[in-house]
Amino acid sequence: MGDFRKLKVWVEAKDISVEIYRLTEKGQFTRDFRFRDQIRAAAISIASNIAEGEELMTTKQAIRHFYIAKGSLAEVLTQLIIASELEYIPLPKFEELEKRLTHLSVMLNNLIKYRQKNNLH
Repeated sequence: MGDFRKLKVWVEAKDISVEIYRLTEKGQFTRDFRFRDQIRAAAISIASNIAEGEELMTTKQAIRHFYIAKGSLAEVLTQLIIASELEYIPLPKFEELEKRLTHLSVMLNNLIKYRQKNNLH
């Protein structure tokens, strides 16, 4: 445990957050403030909880935050599905982000399993 910036899972979560911020700066999101703010907050929560978990001093605390990140990931995916169905975002962009979020979820699962197995402090 240590420098969260070295974790590939954090880098991908951060990059997805930046992309969602940029995506929500235009189109229908410019008029739907509540939805825009909700998806942005959830996206930021993924990377933030990975970082916080990585910096905590016990495996139990870290894993708890990694699970919170997974919950936020599910929230973002749900919101992207809704945004796609409302035609706030084009289908190809939704499919790209869905694929990236699915891969991120696998990465988080692997990190959790690794930490559980090795009980890193």
